[in-house]
Amino acid sequence: MSGLAVRGGHCGRIVALGLTTFTQLVRMKVFYFLLVFALIVLGSNFLDLPQHNLPENLGLGVLRAIRSWSLGAMTLFSMVMAIVATSLLLPRDVEDRTLYTILAKPVPRIDYLAGKLLGVLLLLAVSLAVMDLVMVAVLQMRVVMFEGQIDAMVAAGKGTDQMEEMRARLAAQAPGWALQGGVGAVFLRAAVVTALTLFISTFSTSTLFTTIVSFLMYFLGHIQSDIREVFSGSHGAGMLERGGALLLSLVLPDFRIFGVIDSVIEGVSMPGEAFGRLAVLSGFHVAIYLVAAWVVFSGKEV
Repeated sequence: MSGLAVRGGHCGRIVALGLTTFTQLVRMKVFYFLLVFALIVLGSNFLDLPQHNLPENLGLGVLRAIRSWSLGAMTLFSMVMAIVATSLLLPRDVEDRTLYTILAKPVPRIDYLAGKLLGVLLLLAVSLAVMDLVMVAVLQMRVVMFEGQIDAMVAAGKGTDQMEEMRARLAAQAPGWALQGGVGAVFLRAAVVTALTLFISTFSTSTLFTTIVSFLMYFLGHIQSDIREVFSGSHGAGMLERGGALLLSLVLPDFRIFGVIDSVIEGVSMPGEAFGRLAVLSGFHVAIYLVAAWVVFSGKEV
């Protein structure tokens, strides 16, 4: 019973810290501007009404552009949010002396870090959910518009088989579970970046340093596989090189695995198994960075 009580206490503290962190971040005006910017980018797709897109073209280019711009805006927004918001957390708590008050409760440092991580993830989830609703609404309006054009052509005596084929191709670009899988992949990538930034902030000397290094690590993550091949695939690679490649794969996530988002933009469905593997890999990296942050933070004088 005592073990369950302890675990329940940990969960309660983490949730409480997470909600407090979420509220703290929402009050930062800069994030309102970022959210408005992202919503404007998504909404601008609806304003760009097609004038000359006949059903022969299916409007597929328009729908693909909406998906591309929307998911791209979500990715940019979530990356900036994840890095900047997380970089500000520890310095702000130290400046406001909130950190000393929390740790004097006493609150285990792992609970404090996990609560901060949860707060940023809540903010990312809510922000992406709002943008997702806007994207789906714009896409659905466009799909209805193009389907109306197809119906008009069928009534005008166009080939039924051809129209059905066009309708099927149009449906592949309509909002669906595959698109939601793409949004989920955007969130998972942002979650990994958030945990990575939290780890860096535990030994960082400034917010600027944390932000710059986090962005650098994010970009390096896109060439992680190439760097790993240099270590392990070079001629005469020994145990040291192979060990370095293994360490690199643990420390630096391979962000190329999130390339499934590009396939979603093209209308390719994402199998549940593929999304499950992505979620497991993302969860593994989040856990690794959280534990590493705890180890560093535990030995740090605050």
